[in-house]
Amino acid sequence: MKIMTVCGHGLGTSFMVEMNIKNVLQELGVTGVEVEHSDLSSVSPGDADVFFLAKDIAEGGSQLGEVVILNNIIDMDELREKVTALMKEKNLI
Repeated sequence: MKIMTVCGHGLGTSFMVEMNIKNVLQELGVTGVEVEHSDLSSVSPGDADVFFLAKDIAEGGSQLGEVVILNNIIDMDELREKVTALMKEKNLI
């Protein structure tokens, strides 16, 4: 499984979310999930199985396929909750 974190213009926030997702996956004991980051203009639907986007760019990423919207990209509790739910949905925990 591959997760792509996406931000609007640069790569700073998507890289931060990538690192935080990797930390959550480690806390959950989940292995075999690849996590990368990109900007919205460079990403395409085939780049990952699931895309994590901030709510301010959610509309621009609607064509990507399975998207998880983050209301607050620095809220670790929200991220942990959404990553955990995704891993349960995919039967990885």
